[in-house]
Amino acid sequence: MTRVGIIGAGAISGIYLKNAADVTPFDVVAVADLSEERARAQAAEYGVRHVLTPEELFAHPDVDVVLNLTIPAAHAAVSRAALEAGKHVYGEKPLALNREDGKALVQLAQERGLRLGSAPDTFLGAGLQTCRQLIDEGVIGKPLAATAFMLSHGVEAWHPNPDFFYQLGAGPMFDMGPYYLTALISLLGPVRTVTGQAVSGFEERTITTARRQGERIPVQTPTHVTALLGFESGVAASLTTSFDVWHANVPRIEIYGSEGTLSLPDPNTFGGPVRVRLAQEKEWREVPLSRPFAQNSRGLGLSDLIASVGENRAPRASGQLALHVLDAMQSTLESAESGQRVTLTTSAERPEPLALS
Repeated sequence: MTRVGIIGAGAISGIYLKNAADVTPFDVVAVADLSEERARAQAAEYGVRHVLTPEELFAHPDVDVVLNLTIPAAHAAVSRAALEAGKHVYGEKPLALNREDGKALVQLAQERGLRLGSAPDTFLGAGLQTCRQLIDEGVIGKPLAATAFMLSHGVEAWHPNPDFFYQLGAGPMFDMGPYYLTALISLLGPVRTVTGQAVSGFEERTITTARRQGERIPVQTPTHVTALLGFESGVAASLTTSFDVWHANVPRIEIYGSEGTLSLPDPNTFGGPVRVRLAQEKEWREVPLSRPFAQNSRGLGLSDLIASVGENRAPRASGQLALHVLDAMQSTLESAESGQRVTLTTSAERPEPLALS
C-alpha cells in the first residue's frame, strides 16, 4: 500500500486519520507538525509509527505521498518542498493563495512525473456524484444556468482562532468558494469568464468564543463576494459567498436545465439530499442516492490519487482542477477591483465519475 506522511497535525488531521483506517483506506506512516507535542498526540491517538519534523518527513524513504494539512498561507511552500523531494502531494484547499504559485506547483509535478491533488473531494461523495449521473443521463435536459449561495455571518462565533479568515487570501470566497466552484466545474465543465463584485460589511469582527471573548480583529479582505460565471459550455451561473449575512432562505446550488431543475446538497458535505422538479411536475421529489460515500469521507480524493498512480491516470481531485478553481476565485476579486470582466488563463476537464466498484 502507498504510504502517506501527514504535515500539519491540527484539527482537520483527525478526520483524515480516522477515515484512513476504514472509510477511505490509506497507510499513514508518519506525522509532522511545527508543534512536536501536537504531532505526538495525533500519532499516539491513531497509532502512527513515526513522529518527524517536516524536513525529516520530506526525506523519509517510507513516505510516498505527503498529505499537506498546513495553514493555507503555507500550502504552496510545503507542497513545493514535498514535490522537490520526489513525493506525490495531496493537500487541503486552496491549492495556493495565488494562481502564479498554483501554476508553478502544477508545472513542477508534471516535470517530476508526480501526482498533485487538492481538496475539496466532496464532489466525489454520494450526493454530488448522484447529481453528476442525473445530468449525464439528461434528466433535466441541457443545463442552461445555475445559482449558488454560501451565506453566513462568519466564523468568530465558533472558531477558536478566526483571525485568518479575515486576512488577505481568505474571506468567504477562498474559504468556502472551493466547495461550490469545484462542484459546479465537476458538473458543468470549466469556467471561461468571471465578473465580480466584492465588499466588506464590517471593518472589525468581535470574537465571541469563550477563550478570546470580546477580542476584536480587523477585516482585511472582502467578506461578501459575488461572481458571475460564464462556462465554456455556455452555462451562465452566479455564486455568492458571504460572511456578512445573519439569515437567508436560499438554495445551496440549483442547476436549471431545459427540462427541469436540479437542487444540489450542501457541497461541503458528501451526502444528500438531491431533489429534482421537472417541467410539468407540481412538487419537488427527492432522488435516492445512487453512489457510495454518503458519510463524511474526507480523504476520498487522496485515496483516489493513490489509486491513480497504479492506474496511470490523473487523479479526479487533481492539481489542475484546484488550479482552475483558484484562478476563478482570484479572477473574481480582480474583476471586482478593476470593474472589468476577466477571462481565465486556466482550464480543467470534468473529472470522470467515481467508479461504483
